[in-house]
Amino acid sequence: MFKKLFIAGILVMFTLGSLSAAFASEGPSGNKRKGKYTYRKVVKACFERGAVDSATPKVSPADKKQAEWKAIFEDKNFSEFGCDQEWAGSSDKDLLDIYSYFYNFAADSPTPATCK
Repeated sequence: MFKKLFIAGILVMFTLGSLSAAFASEGPSGNKRKGKYTYRKVVKACFERGAVDSATPKVSPADKKQAEWKAIFEDKNFSEFGCDQEWAGSSDKDLLDIYSYFYNFAADSPTPATCK
């Protein structure tokens, strides 16, 4: 009897865990913290090359809504950011991380970015 209850309890835990993971994975699966760092690194490289006037990013995640960031990153249309060379040289992993940063801190996210 104890074995059956124990197995049933474990099955319920796994089921609930997979359901919560499915609901939590609504946005991109990249590392948003690393995305913030990588985005700033891209802008800094662009500044050092002389393509922009400031090492401070001019585009913030809170500038757009999640759906707008999704469209930009799906189309890979980074013209708004400037720095075409740096964006072209970014790996898919880096782009996913940056996308996760922008998506998770978008204007309509639960925690929009408050500063640049």
